[in-house]
Amino acid sequence: MSRILKRAAGVVGIYIVFVVLFETVFLGYLQPSFEREGGGIPMLDIVTTDEAGNLNRRRLARLRSSAGPLYVSAHHWSRGWYHELVANPNLRVEIGGDVAAYVAVVVTGGEFDRVVAEFPIPLFMRFLMGFPIGRDIVRLDPVEGGAENS
Repeated sequence: MSRILKRAAGVVGIYIVFVVLFETVFLGYLQPSFEREGGGIPMLDIVTTDEAGNLNRRRLARLRSSAGPLYVSAHHWSRGWYHELVANPNLRVEIGGDVAAYVAVVVTGGEFDRVVAEFPIPLFMRFLMGFPIGRDIVRLDPVEGGAENS
């Protein structure tokens, strides 16, 4: 029986190392784009400001609701960018080379339920991310006159 437990512990250990590498190196450091011509996952870049006033760029999946608003989802273990948005909701967003000013609004209640239902996280992606606990949704509201040319 201890042999089975040792193997199970080894598999769990390997899985934990995989998740840490996937979250920190692949998604966190490399920040790949999953947009592909004719498909893929629509992406955007956000620029947030931390407590020290430093600007931080993060590539995220873009969720465009059927109701119109633009959303991003914090559903990984690492959520530094989310905490920066909560502390300072003013940010810049770049989509396809176009940069504009936005204000982040944390979504709750019925709007949260609707967005989660419209954009579920597939089981395979949850597996890759180590089945993170919880999910936060942020609506990105454009600031009137906040467009910038890049």
